[in-house]
Amino acid sequence: MTDVSWQNRFADSMMRTFSPPLAMLVRGEGCYVWDDQGTQYLDFLAGIAVNSLGHAHPEVVAAVTQQIGTLSHVSNYFATPPQIELAERLKRITGAGDEGRVYFCNSGAEANEAAFKLARLNNKGHRSRIISLHDSFHGRTMGALALSGKPHMREAFEPVPGGVEHIDSTIKALEATIDNTVAALVLEPVKGEAGVIDLPAGFLKRARELCTEHGVLLIIDEIQTGVARTGAWFAYNHADILPDAVTIAKGMGGGVPIGALVTFGWASELFRRGQHGSTFAGNPLVTATANAVLGVIERDDLAANAARRGQQLREIILAFNSPLIDEVRGRGLLLGVGLTEPVALKLGAAALANGLIVNAANETSIRIAPPLIVGDAELADFTERFGRALGSL
Repeated sequence: MTDVSWQNRFADSMMRTFSPPLAMLVRGEGCYVWDDQGTQYLDFLAGIAVNSLGHAHPEVVAAVTQQIGTLSHVSNYFATPPQIELAERLKRITGAGDEGRVYFCNSGAEANEAAFKLARLNNKGHRSRIISLHDSFHGRTMGALALSGKPHMREAFEPVPGGVEHIDSTIKALEATIDNTVAALVLEPVKGEAGVIDLPAGFLKRARELCTEHGVLLIIDEIQTGVARTGAWFAYNHADILPDAVTIAKGMGGGVPIGALVTFGWASELFRRGQHGSTFAGNPLVTATANAVLGVIERDDLAANAARRGQQLREIILAFNSPLIDEVRGRGLLLGVGLTEPVALKLGAAALANGLIVNAANETSIRIAPPLIVGDAELADFTERFGRALGSL
C-alpha cells in the first residue's frame, strides 16, 4: 500500500468516529512497532495501556496458537478450563478472596456497564444516587458515558441513563455527598483520559470509610490503572484498601479484547441469574490468553519493574529541564507530563516524527504508558527520541 491508498481506503470505509490514523502499522516486537514503509517506532503508549507484555510476546503467541487450535468459543451455556482458571486468578490478585465473584465481558466499557447495573441493584432503602467524579472517563457506551464526568462527550446523546451525579475530586466534596441515599461511588484512582491526574492524598481511604459507613458500593475503575501498571496489581493497593467491586480490561488481555467485573463480599450477592450476560464474554480463547499474560506478569514481577522503571522515566523527563515541562504525574508506568503551554499535540507529532509513540491526552498533557517489560535499552532510546522531539519545538 502507498500512503495515499491506505489513507483513502480508510477514509472511504471506516466510520468517522476517530481522527485520521497517524500511520499504517504492520508488525511489532517487544516495545517496538513498524509501519508499512519500514519505519520503526518505540511504542510508549502500548495500545493505550493494553499491550502489557509488548508486541508478539512468545508466551502470548503460544497461548493464542494453542487455544485457537483446540477450542475458541462455546457460548455461556458451557464452562471451560481457562475461564475458571482466570476467574480464580482474578479473585486472588484483586484480593476478593473466596467470597469474590467474576463476570467476564469484552471491554472496559462493558465492564463498567456491568458495574452500573450492580450499582442499581444496591437499592435497599430506596437508594437512587450513583456518584462519579468530574472529568472522569468510564467508556463510551450509554451507561459508561453517564458515569463519565465529561459533559461534552454526553451532549450529543442525551438523555443518558439517569441517577448519576458528578462531584469534585476532593475529600470535602466526598464527605458532603456520600450518605444513605447513595447506591454507589464509581471512580478512577488515576484519571487517565484527563491527562493522568492523581486523586488527592487520602481520597481513597476516606472514600472507603464513608462507603462502609453508609452501605455504599465502592466501585473502582481500574481499566487503565490495573494489572501492575502503577507498580502494584491494582492502584487501590497503594492506599491499602479493598473496593466492593473493581472493573478490569486493557492490560489483562495483552491485546485480545477482554474485560471483567470482580465483586467482593456482600456485593457478590447482588446479581441474580439472567440479570446480565454476553455471548462472547469469557470464551476460552481470550481467557487462555489473559492467563498467559497475568502468569508472565506475576512470574517476572513486572509490577516491581513498572514501579522501578516508572521512577526512572519520571527522572529522565524532569532531567531535560525544559521550560515546557511543568510536572510529571501518575505512578509506575502510567505517567502524565504536564506542559506549561498548550503544545501537547505538536509535541506528540514531533515525537512520532522521531519514531516515538506517546499520546496528547489534552492540550497540555502527554500520556506515557509503555509495556511493562520496558528496560534500560528502551529507556535510553526514549531519552534520545523524546529529547529530539522536545528540542524541535
